[in-house]
Amino acid sequence: MQKDLLGQDVFLIGPPGPLRRSIAMQYLELTKREVEYIALSRDTTETDLKQRREIRAGTAFYIDQCAVRAATEGRTLVLEGLEKAERNVLPVLNNLLENREMQLEDGRFLMSAERYDKLLQDHTKTELDAWKIVRVSEDFRVIALGLPVPRYSGNPLDPPLRSRFQARDIYYLPFQDQLKLLYSVGANVSAEKISQLLSFATTLCSQESSSLGLPDFPLDSLPAAVQILDSFPMMSIEHAIRWLYPYTVLLGHEGKMAVEVVLKRFELQDSRSSVLPEEVVRVEKMTENRVFQASVTIRIAEKEVTIKVPAGTRPLSQPCTSDRFIQTLSHKQLLAEMMQSHMVKDICLIGGKGCGKTVIAKNFADTLGYNIEPIMLYQDMTARELLQQRYTLPNGDTAWRSSPLVNAALEGKLVLLDGIHRVNAGTFAVLQRLIHDRELSLYDGSRLLREDRYMRLKEELQMSDEQLQKRSIFPVHPSFRIIALAEPPVTGSTAQQWLGPEFLTMFFFHYMKPLVKSEEMQVIKEMVPNMPQEALDKLLSFTHKLRETQDPTAQSLAASLSTRQLLRISRRLSQYPNEHLHSAVTKACLSRFLPSLARSALEKNLADATIEISTDNNLEPELEDYKCEVTSGSLRIGAVSAPIYNAHEKMKVPDVLFYDNIQHMIVMEDMLRDFLLGEHLLLVGNQGVGKNKIVDRFLHLLNRPREYIQLHRDTTVQTLTLQPSVKDGLIVYEDSPLVKAVKLGHVLVVDEADKAPTNVTCILKTLVENGEMILADGRRIVANSALVNGRENVVVIHPDFRMIVLANRPGFPFLGNDFFGTLGDIFSCHAVDNPKPHSELKMLRQYGPNVPEPILQKLVAAFGELRSLADQGIINYPYSTREVVNIVKHLQKFPTEGLSSVVRNVFDFDSYNNDMREILLNTLHKYGIPIGAKPTSVQLAKE
Repeated sequence: MQKDLLGQDVFLIGPPGPLRRSIAMQYLELTKREVEYIALSRDTTETDLKQRREIRAGTAFYIDQCAVRAATEGRTLVLEGLEKAERNVLPVLNNLLENREMQLEDGRFLMSAERYDKLLQDHTKTELDAWKIVRVSEDFRVIALGLPVPRYSGNPLDPPLRSRFQARDIYYLPFQDQLKLLYSVGANVSAEKISQLLSFATTLCSQESSSLGLPDFPLDSLPAAVQILDSFPMMSIEHAIRWLYPYTVLLGHEGKMAVEVVLKRFELQDSRSSVLPEEVVRVEKMTENRVFQASVTIRIAEKEVTIKVPAGTRPLSQPCTSDRFIQTLSHKQLLAEMMQSHMVKDICLIGGKGCGKTVIAKNFADTLGYNIEPIMLYQDMTARELLQQRYTLPNGDTAWRSSPLVNAALEGKLVLLDGIHRVNAGTFAVLQRLIHDRELSLYDGSRLLREDRYMRLKEELQMSDEQLQKRSIFPVHPSFRIIALAEPPVTGSTAQQWLGPEFLTMFFFHYMKPLVKSEEMQVIKEMVPNMPQEALDKLLSFTHKLRETQDPTAQSLAASLSTRQLLRISRRLSQYPNEHLHSAVTKACLSRFLPSLARSALEKNLADATIEISTDNNLEPELEDYKCEVTSGSLRIGAVSAPIYNAHEKMKVPDVLFYDNIQHMIVMEDMLRDFLLGEHLLLVGNQGVGKNKIVDRFLHLLNRPREYIQLHRDTTVQTLTLQPSVKDGLIVYEDSPLVKAVKLGHVLVVDEADKAPTNVTCILKTLVENGEMILADGRRIVANSALVNGRENVVVIHPDFRMIVLANRPGFPFLGNDFFGTLGDIFSCHAVDNPKPHSELKMLRQYGPNVPEPILQKLVAAFGELRSLADQGIINYPYSTREVVNIVKHLQKFPTEGLSSVVRNVFDFDSYNNDMREILLNTLHKYGIPIGAKPTSVQLAKE
């Protein structure tokens, strides 16, 4: 108030959490001041603060944004998150803060009240209006909210900007006040326990703790936790602390020890850790006067406790009735704990790749009758994509389209934010106010209010819903909740952890442990009933041994064998019982392209688990056994047959020159099996081994039309889903190959998948896993046509849609991203290799029927040796079949040319690298290919 009377601008600085914002808002409420609020993020630009250009009826004009509106109308401008904004955006405000002046894009000039009033004595109002001078109200103030930056991450304040604010440190509430507050929330919890809990929390926020590198404890979430303890006074407090502060997942060994010392000091370590919620007994809907709630009964410590939680708008289903969901003990417990958190706050589920987070969240939603809105987050996501995006209407006007997240808030859905560990923290900050207060200010000027505040506003102003909507004020649906899904932070890595002090204030955290062996066994047996038992036992003991070792190599292998991947292996073995477990595991881990250390670890562990290579492999498979033939509308490759597709678009069926060879036929037989199981495929291999040829030949045999996308460094999520083009001066979006394939049931071939940034390819996950995806123009792809029921803008996935992704193998010398590491376990993986010597020879004979046999044999032998050198890491470049084929084609066409000059077409790349050249020449000379003979390489015999 003092600063307000002095006419100065205020900067409230302090630790993360909603406290600073609520103090600012309380002050403005008491003084009955109007407010303009903006949450800054790294995407905030000058136009978000000053003026934005819009087009109406073909004319461009400017609309004032928050800073200009606040200045002219005499409101208070609240800027939240100054440390998030890019360095040089905020200086736009310097002159406005200092002199209350600002030059606007549309030619107007904001001038301070005193100067304006002085001018008015000599000039009339009309003259000043003609000069486009606008008076800044004397009531205009700025309140900035920010975190202290060396301690927290962000951009430090620019000195000229900093000097224009008066700072005040808003530390946490004093101990006594907090204690009073918590006593009032938790009347059933013993006073002693509450003071122990609060002492623990304040200790973790002290300077000593932060010097140990412990993130701050989220004190603002304590009332919510005490609220839960109030309904469950028998629950262990240590357990509640883990929801607020998941130290077991978040910290390394030393950090955990430090936290446990503090727990001991305040006697919070519970020896009877058995007092945990066990399961949800029943869920009943309660609908009183349009409020969607459910009463949930939870069993805990031999008692049953009933609580009220928000429920969705659909009818409820009983817990665990879903056919795709198998209840194990730990799942039951997790669901019960999520119900408790759901009573008071949004949830964040942390768990490894493919462990079933989405499945749990979906089951949770079904139990409470929620509609789910899955939103896949990726690294380059901007605040616009989270909240509202610009688009043009058919007549060329600009308009805003609300994001799925905002619509879900209005309709009371359950939002699944998938991959919250990927998104940039500076972008995610725009959701803080929605998560803490259920309020949101959008770019088009509309405001979302918490329901009770909206109702009070409605009564005070005596307005109807329609009138408030005209003024762009909407209520957030009381059922609206967020479940964020994330992978655990990597302890001990140098990169900035995603789970920082700011994130901690937003959610309750639940850690989804990997299933124990007996539970995983139960899940697989119920999902895949006819999986052979012996193979299942071997597979699980092998996987769990890998997961439990401390050796990092083995742990990276275990990551490829997530529950999701084990289910896929089991489905395959139950369908084709004569397949071998060994090949299924090596395929899932892509063992062909593992570094030699990891590969030997895998082989050793497989041998220990008595998973042997099949014995009949010493017989070289013959091409005769793998004939592919088409008879009466069905195609047979090897032992597998499939009906041939009836293609409507014949021109999209690929047709390619292909000479059969045994290796490729084996891969195609494998692909056909997966196709029949409805899997999407991932083919990984070196360059030039025929990945595209195999796929084209495979689709040609099946008569399937294909759509083709080639990814590259600049591929974005938008370009994957839409192709903009201009018609009659309007931007029209046409379906990308991806959308066409989904609509028409074609096969989508995604080439060079490792060249695109992994955050872009991540959106393929929702498409493959959940069959849901939101396109850049607001339409959505859904798997289940039952969900459409009259909604527009919905694209239903055609049952025949399949995806085949091609990628180069991970690691040097391929300069790609690790596609397999991020998304490998969603696809069924196939390693494609150069053909073995004798089938390569057979193939080359077909490419060069007139080339002398000895030359072909020399080439095959020499290249075979070069490839094995590349595998051992002696040379960098893996020579491939493509190179040999090109040499043979040349010799076929120009038979008179000598072999040595043709071979140079391949090896001249290396002619400037001396070490490499030595190795090459020696290898080629060894097989009698004369190349680059120099006087020095002539060796004279002794006399």
